[in-house]
Amino acid sequence: MKTKYILVVLALLAAVSCQDFLNIRTEATMPSTGTDYTKAENIFLPVSAAYASMRLGEGEALNYIAVLGVPSDDDDKGSSTDDAPAVREFDEFTYGPENEHIQYIWSIFFNIVSASNYAVESMAEFQKAVTSDEARQQVKECRAEARLIRAYAYFNLVRLFGRVPLIDRTMDSKELAAMEVSSVEDLYKFIYADIDAGIQDLPESYVSMPGRYTKYTAMALKAKVALYNKDWNEAAKEADAIIASGKFSLMSKFRDAFSVEHENGPESLMEIQSSDMGQVSGAMPLCYYGYIQGPRNGDEPLQGWGFKVPSQALIDFFDGRGDNIRKAVTLLERGATTPEGDTISNKCSNPYYNGKVYVPARYSTRSFNAYGLDHNMRIIRYAEILLIYAEAMANGASITSTSGYTADMALNEVRSRAGLPASTATLDNIYDERRAELALEENRFFDLVRWGKAAEVLGPKGFKAGKNELFPIPANQRQLNTALPQNPGYDL
Repeated sequence: MKTKYILVVLALLAAVSCQDFLNIRTEATMPSTGTDYTKAENIFLPVSAAYASMRLGEGEALNYIAVLGVPSDDDDKGSSTDDAPAVREFDEFTYGPENEHIQYIWSIFFNIVSASNYAVESMAEFQKAVTSDEARQQVKECRAEARLIRAYAYFNLVRLFGRVPLIDRTMDSKELAAMEVSSVEDLYKFIYADIDAGIQDLPESYVSMPGRYTKYTAMALKAKVALYNKDWNEAAKEADAIIASGKFSLMSKFRDAFSVEHENGPESLMEIQSSDMGQVSGAMPLCYYGYIQGPRNGDEPLQGWGFKVPSQALIDFFDGRGDNIRKAVTLLERGATTPEGDTISNKCSNPYYNGKVYVPARYSTRSFNAYGLDHNMRIIRYAEILLIYAEAMANGASITSTSGYTADMALNEVRSRAGLPASTATLDNIYDERRAELALEENRFFDLVRWGKAAEVLGPKGFKAGKNELFPIPANQRQLNTALPQNPGYDL
């Protein structure tokens, strides 16, 4: 397993400063911490807390996959038939403003915004207090890091809800209760500005702290944001620069891209860290994203909650294109024995689970079932950068390439690893390649929406054009802030 130094910092922070940093209120009020801003060793702590806010607890992980994953045609609710009826609503597009998972997903991402705002404001205090050039440089980098995490949160908020309040500083409850929503255009400008700070001020790597976000993380996030904003030139430019850097590459085996051993590896541009730190018990920096998708009713330690399972439509898609390598990794089959020697119990409720979050039993060191707790969430992989470049170029991006790549070259580098023959980078071929490469990674629903294909593909599930492109503003938030308008179609 690659060393996750950043998690050691997070674990220490959780142990000694939980109230100060990890439990920052969603409404972004500034906690009183008693931080000594003159000490350089304290500079990273608020940023560490912002990273910690990205990790998903059990309930948070369920909320995340319910809203971002289950609505797509590649994901089914999973678990047992009668379990979590509020999650089933995303399979059927029957959810409304009262749905608990929509209420929580709003809070999850605004909590990340809150932690990031606190970190940014803390950096202003450190900047005034520290005296060495080295400390000032660290402050500059940490500020950019916090802004990049905030950009990630706002990118998800705008994809989910469209217009939302733009909260870029700490506020009291009265101010927040009167916050009006910003336009999607202004939100994207804000996201770009936060990302650009990362591109400008972050280093190319943190050799001793793998997992921290770098200049290339910022470039990757900007490429993805630009793709969703149909800013083809910007998407192509950032993706091209990452390719040209020569610092990233596809793992030779598709399976390795999701293994514990290769976390924060050459294919990684943005991950959310998780580890049990090899401990049997006690406080640990855990993310339950993998656990929530683990085999239901399996044998310990290979069991989880069993949510968000591969759909029959995804299985048929893989079979129809002879995509056997990616199918074998993406689908964790009931009754099968994995290449690592684990057998998935025949008692499991569902025939398939998400193989991309599979973690071998040998990594479960806790004193209770701990499936998937050593799995890092992959947010952006190099394979997606190649596909972003191909799609942007196929949409007419006009840039001077520094990598020398064509759209065909980028597409076929991804296909080659999957054991597929070369193809031409038409938009339809690129769309299919994104589906195959990124299946079950919470991209498919948003891709269908931005391609204008959601009504056609998801209509049989209940998707309604003009409504389900966005999720409803949570009812509880509109009670707190009457200035929040409801999204179209949800007031009925």
